[in-house]
Amino acid sequence: MFALGSSHRFYLYDGFCDMRKSFDGLCGLISSGMQRQATSGEVFVFLNRSRTHMKLLHWEKGGFVLYYKRLESGTFMPPSVKNGELSWSDLVLMVEGIQVVKSIQKRRFSLS
Repeated sequence: MFALGSSHRFYLYDGFCDMRKSFDGLCGLISSGMQRQATSGEVFVFLNRSRTHMKLLHWEKGGFVLYYKRLESGTFMPPSVKNGELSWSDLVLMVEGIQVVKSIQKRRFSLS
């Protein structure tokens, strides 16, 4: 079942990924390259060198789910991220090919 949303945490792999890698190869990159646990329920995002292919690996109850998108033209433009963590909106914009050149986020009230 497709179950990704804003409640998940998303992490962008820092390097480039060989898109021939499947579940086990991507899990190896997560544990060795990102120092994270693949079965944590977080979503891990991988791009190839030319940024025309994207894979998302996610652990759901019972097993891994792998999402794969290949662009016929154009490239994915990864946003600048802190500690490799993407927001849901950054991921959606990247997948849809929208690049925000300038944005201003107004301060909002927060309890924390």
